[in-house]
Amino acid sequence: MLQAKLSSKFQLSIPKVMREELDLQAGQQFTLIARGSIIEMIPTRPIGKARGMLSSTPPEDSSAYRDRRERNPQ
Repeated sequence: MLQAKLSSKFQLSIPKVMREELDLQAGQQFTLIARGSIIEMIPTRPIGKARGMLSSTPPEDSSAYRDRRERNPQ
């Protein structure tokens, strides 16, 4: 378990092992969430790095989908 000490200026230093593991950079922004006595620090990443995070499979080819007119010909 890693530990950090709050300085007199209310600053924390993140241990090097954790910075390298999470690829944190100097000056990076964080979102802080208080959950009871727990503080969650969520690194804010550029939107470009989020590409592909929500899908574990490649996007499907939509050329095979039928048009609404094909389903209900009138």
